[in-house]
Amino acid sequence: MPSRGNIYPEVHVRSPREQTWIVFRRNMLAMTGLWGLGLLSLLTLLAPWLAPYAANEQFSHLLLMPPSWADDGNVDFFFGTDDLGRDMLSRLIFGARLTFGNGVLAVLIALLVGGGIGIIGGMSKGFKASILNHFLDTLLSIPSLLLAIIFVAILGPGLFNTLIAITLALTPQFTRAIYNAVSDEMQKEYLTALRLDGGTRWHMLRYGVLPNLSDAIVSQTTRGLSSAILDITAVGFLGLGAQPPKPEWGTMLADAMELVFLAPWTVALPGLAILLSVLVINMVGEGLLQAINEVMD
Repeated sequence: MPSRGNIYPEVHVRSPREQTWIVFRRNMLAMTGLWGLGLLSLLTLLAPWLAPYAANEQFSHLLLMPPSWADDGNVDFFFGTDDLGRDMLSRLIFGARLTFGNGVLAVLIALLVGGGIGIIGGMSKGFKASILNHFLDTLLSIPSLLLAIIFVAILGPGLFNTLIAITLALTPQFTRAIYNAVSDEMQKEYLTALRLDGGTRWHMLRYGVLPNLSDAIVSQTTRGLSSAILDITAVGFLGLGAQPPKPEWGTMLADAMELVFLAPWTVALPGLAILLSVLVINMVGEGLLQAINEVMD
């Protein structure tokens, strides 16, 4: 007996997450940035196993060796060595953990703390919301790098204190972004209807507010992570962050500035690592933001 076709075919309705991924995947720049971000994350997590040498291992007979593609280069030291004979490639890989990895950690903490405060403030009214609003305006009038330098000056130099300072400097930015997004969402008609229908604040938050915060979270996280990396390297460059011989990219830049004409690769490579890190983060963030907006429209 011939099989009959299903006259009631099941239509698979893609979830917003699946739709966002499909739109994101069509963006070549965003996918390139995603591969770069994945490589950066891999270097951060597996630095001790991927680096050919220890970060501070010295080869005293190979000082200031140029990269391998130069006439005097050596393939065993692909990016050359610095003035103490340390392998530049290994130091850059270990530096990814100190710069990018710590930047991600600072942003996650700022997102959790600042986002929580922003949600509470956005769902509040009256005196509490007014105090939070004016307090955030005061903090956001000061640049994050200046706030970080002020905190480090109080706490003392060092990478750990730098992370505390940058987290404290980024938290008000996340609080303001989430606060504005929640406040705007609370004014919409469907939440008013949910409130009139007897919905509790938890139901309004879970089913109405949180699903519509992805735009604000992605946008602020992209800016926050780029800012965290730049602030960590800037504070390190000023000598207030990670102290030598730690291979943090900003500290590597500061140590090599006097070698810029003698051994330009010792300056160019850490600077290029900072540039590419910020670039791939912004490529992924912008692509994700465009995909979310297209799906929501």
